[in-house]
Amino acid sequence: MTSSPTPIFTLPAGTVPRKPAPFLPMSRAEMNALGWDECDIILITGDAYIDHPSFGMALIGRLLEAQGFRVGIISQPDWHSADAFKTLGKPRLYFGVTAGNMDSMINRYTADRKPRSDDAYTAGGKSGKRPDRALTIYCQRCREAYPGVDIMAGGIEGSLRRIAQYDYWSDKVRQSALVYAKADILLFGNAERALVEVSHRANAGERLAQIRNVRGTAFMTRSGWMPAEDWSVLDSSTVDLPGRVDPHPDPYAMEPEKSAAAPKPPEAAQPIRIVSKAERLAAKQAERQKTVVRIPAFEAVAYDPVLYAHASRTLHLESNPGNARAMVQAHGERDVWLNPPPIPLTTPEMDYVYDLHYARNPHPSYEGERIPAWEMIRFSINIMRGCFGGCTFCSITEHEGRIIQSRSEESILNEIVEIRDKTKGFTGHISDLGGPTANMYRLACKDPKIEQSCRRLSCVYPGICENLNTDHAPLIQLYRKARAIPGVKKITIGSGLRYDLAVENPEYIKELVTHHVSGYLKIAPEHTEEGTLSKMMKPGIGTFEKFKTLFDKYSAQAGKKQYLIPYFIAAHPGTTNEDMLNLALWLKANNVKPDQVQAFTPTPMALATTMWHTRRNPLKKLARSSEKVEVIRDAQQRKVHKAFLRYHDPENWPILREALIQMGRAELIGNSPKHLIPAQQPGERAVAPPRNLQQPVQRRPAASATPKKIVGPGQGKGKRTVKGKARAR
Repeated sequence: MTSSPTPIFTLPAGTVPRKPAPFLPMSRAEMNALGWDECDIILITGDAYIDHPSFGMALIGRLLEAQGFRVGIISQPDWHSADAFKTLGKPRLYFGVTAGNMDSMINRYTADRKPRSDDAYTAGGKSGKRPDRALTIYCQRCREAYPGVDIMAGGIEGSLRRIAQYDYWSDKVRQSALVYAKADILLFGNAERALVEVSHRANAGERLAQIRNVRGTAFMTRSGWMPAEDWSVLDSSTVDLPGRVDPHPDPYAMEPEKSAAAPKPPEAAQPIRIVSKAERLAAKQAERQKTVVRIPAFEAVAYDPVLYAHASRTLHLESNPGNARAMVQAHGERDVWLNPPPIPLTTPEMDYVYDLHYARNPHPSYEGERIPAWEMIRFSINIMRGCFGGCTFCSITEHEGRIIQSRSEESILNEIVEIRDKTKGFTGHISDLGGPTANMYRLACKDPKIEQSCRRLSCVYPGICENLNTDHAPLIQLYRKARAIPGVKKITIGSGLRYDLAVENPEYIKELVTHHVSGYLKIAPEHTEEGTLSKMMKPGIGTFEKFKTLFDKYSAQAGKKQYLIPYFIAAHPGTTNEDMLNLALWLKANNVKPDQVQAFTPTPMALATTMWHTRRNPLKKLARSSEKVEVIRDAQQRKVHKAFLRYHDPENWPILREALIQMGRAELIGNSPKHLIPAQQPGERAVAPPRNLQQPVQRRPAASATPKKIVGPGQGKGKRTVKGKARAR
């Protein structure tokens, strides 16, 4: 597993790149038109086939095509039998299987575990075109269709389920996807490098199950298997031994009598040699490359929250490709073995992948049906990958890694020209130049050696690392050159912005606001309260307010009325009712009325999911006595938290009134600007709000000599008593 791999565009001797097909074939008729009697590799996907680099199967398929392979695609097959998996025949090398661009459970269900009524990655937006846990089902059907065929699993569903993981929809810890899918090998992370190597080795005659030394791959093996005799095991299967601990000598152990052995002759004196720091680091790195970390077994993490949290923390600490070690987790009598993460692609490799031939349209078989995900991204461009933010509720880092992989300026500008000239319906508007985060283009650690040895979970939390280069000048230059391309009338930024990085570069904010905001800009402060933000690994709300000040300033200078669309999360681990109330009060004080809000959804492998499941904080060293994390799992309480975000919606007022009374904050119910919500629904007659019984009553002077009797909350059954007589409201 070399740390200096061969570039993915360097083909093996004798390999001839295949002439690009108009579309990768999805039928026998298309194969015949290309003159193929079989496919070398058949890709199975849970998404509609759109030949565009933003869709995983198109990117993987075109990459394999450029490597000389005949690649077919079976899109959204009917999984109720194996028949649909025989459409293109048996692949010569292997089936490559993915659930699609999203985890199938997230794709199919809401945060409240209710089935979604639509699917953005399906023609016509129809739901129900893929099964639950699609990766597993597809792999099983491939095995049924052709027993003995090699199967490679991958995509984000495989990547995020490569070890035992908590599954929100079944509310239990599930085994690695490898156990259920019974695939020969699983590729995780950005898979191009592993895909190219594994495919060429398969073409040379190796079976996928025999390939065990490729970074970014996982596989099942017998218990205790090791790559070689000189490998060592670091046992991290208990919280009592969270890291490497050298054994202490037992003072009570009986030592063998030294007189029994013949005395050794004195050794010749050896000259003292000074070992350089570089040599020590190289030796340490060599040792790490032959060390596997054993994390708690599936059977342990399934029932022990502390061990689950410990396994999660260990996995995330072993995520830097520069220093990560292999990991192994027992599943019964077998082990799931994870090789270290893949080495990130270089800029020339990124260009190679994105400059391949793409039709940049959905497959003709959809006959013009609208595919929502395609409509959203067809005029957008991915300029980078990865994210070093480390937000605990997000799985991008676990999949794409923390090291930013950027395309060259030339490659991006060429794609804009291609969109202008080839994509139907282009009117001059590029809808995004972005990626997982809009403004991390070409940002990296100032020193590669520091980057390789770093084990931080975030480069920007609790503050921006002093070793991080935050210069946005390359991105500003890219924006300016992109705007100058003939035929381009407007470029807007649709990806989420990391505002704590942006405030370090006011010139970038000015460029963005002046030229690349079309009225509204998405931004994600997520919360206002430090307790919650610390569990999210997000900056304080003061940083957002600083960004907003600059945003408003430069909008005014540009003579534009522009607005921020802030995103917030309800019911995130570490959030109390008081936290949500304080957030609601901040929203009202700043006249922010969120439209679309979300409740926290525990996604596989995310650190916040670990908090939600275990009530432990994996951001810190784990022990049985570790701090407990506040978790809102009750459905009604989740509704309350979500209602606080939409305090302005009359539909939420009844549930908020009840919550505020229970919290002892009834003084926030009333009809003046200082109150959070009104005392009555629209159309109802105004009444006195229920008072907080823990606070003294502020009585107003009576308007007449005869005082009115005030009825407390819950008394009078909806009527107010005046002079002993009942009067209906």
